[in-house]
Amino acid sequence: MELKELNVVVIGAGIGGLAAGALLASKGALVTVLEAQEYPGGCAATFSRNGYRFDAGATIGCGFHSGGPMEILGRDLGIVWPASPEAVAWQYRHKAIHLDLAPDRFDIIKRFPHSKAFWSEQATLSKLLWSLSEGGLSWPAKGPRDLARLAGKALRGLPGTLHLLKYISSNVLDWLASHSLDTDSDFVRFIDSQLLISVQTTARHANAVNAAIALDLPVSGAYTIRGGIGAVADLLAASIVKNGGAVLYGKNVNRIDSVQRQVFGLETSDGSALAADIVLANLTPLSLARLAEDDIELPVTNIESKEWSAFVLYLGMDPELFTALSTNHIQVIGDGEELAEGNSIFVSASPTGETGRAPEGLCAVTVSTHTRPGQWFEARKSGEGAYTELKRCYTERVLDLFSLQFPSVREAVRSMTAATPLSWERYTGRVMGCVGGYPQTSLFKVRGPRTRFDNLFLVGDSIFPGQSLPGVVTGARRAVELVARQASKKRG
Repeated sequence: MELKELNVVVIGAGIGGLAAGALLASKGALVTVLEAQEYPGGCAATFSRNGYRFDAGATIGCGFHSGGPMEILGRDLGIVWPASPEAVAWQYRHKAIHLDLAPDRFDIIKRFPHSKAFWSEQATLSKLLWSLSEGGLSWPAKGPRDLARLAGKALRGLPGTLHLLKYISSNVLDWLASHSLDTDSDFVRFIDSQLLISVQTTARHANAVNAAIALDLPVSGAYTIRGGIGAVADLLAASIVKNGGAVLYGKNVNRIDSVQRQVFGLETSDGSALAADIVLANLTPLSLARLAEDDIELPVTNIESKEWSAFVLYLGMDPELFTALSTNHIQVIGDGEELAEGNSIFVSASPTGETGRAPEGLCAVTVSTHTRPGQWFEARKSGEGAYTELKRCYTERVLDLFSLQFPSVREAVRSMTAATPLSWERYTGRVMGCVGGYPQTSLFKVRGPRTRFDNLFLVGDSIFPGQSLPGVVTGARRAVELVARQASKKRG
């Protein structure tokens, strides 16, 4: 079967699903994307509320540098991204430590001069990893073809790949210890804070190889996306339509129809039914299991996995707080040992002067913190009062931390909306509202696109290499590779 004969249905218009769908559509496949919301993007959407345009979750553009996954995707699809490089990715603030995370890492090395050798090694590893990821990564490997492709890339990367092997089974804390940095509590806290937002865990648990490329974001470059991060999804959706496909909104898939190992169609809550040769599911594994009516126990009010959700405040604010800063993104860290649950926040404001993002004289601000989802569902189960009180407590906790570094925050707020794990479950369809991908603790315990169905593949942040625009686009290329491989087998 040729790709041009394939009828591909994508569940969910997140960046992973749209990237895979756009690549397949550009190769001639008939692609239909089904999205429950009225706009694309999922966790990387930009939505309208009360005159503001807020970035829903993801707020920083990355991977747009020369040779990066987003730059290559744009070239392949003929898309010119509305992306402008930022001089500073974000500013890190913990007590009196204020660091601008810029490509030269000047502030970091000035504050932690003994870390220079660590950053040099990180730069070497990340350069190699960016090179290995070009064109997609055949990982986790399945069969001789994948192994041969990996071996070819490894050989071309010699002698660097031999250096990489040293870190495959190491965690970041071990890596820091090899540079005598594990006893510097301020530096470890800084690294932990960066890893939590990038690989969903801290140095004691994060895999060193995953961390090497995650820590490279400020160096490879952060980018402002004109119109908000959702513009990326808009352009990918337009590419699908341009190549003969369709992106249908308000289409909530509520059932997957299958016979043994083959999916033959999908049903939506409005009564529509679609046939499919290939299905790409931009879902978490638990959400997919719910649609496929798998005989597994789905969580009701608790979750035992280590995945995170998010508590987010969407604020309309006076922009003066941000005009004196070198960046529109700020990471604020509190004093407690726990970095999540309101003790670390990431703040992103719409750029000054960008029209359409906020009423005149104001800016749209997204403030997020990691939270475990179970407590929120338990509170809702206890009643509306318990849930409302928990939301109030988290709102105050987040604003208190924000105010430690910027005392005038509360006076600058003009409007406020809060989103909890229940909001994320309702908006994204993810069971328990889990967002941000899986904790990247091992290269050998990761999920690839394959599922128990021969013609259904996962895309998004639940598969290797995980979250972020570069991560889900790299995972999408892997899914496209497997779809093409299956079409080739049928043709043969």
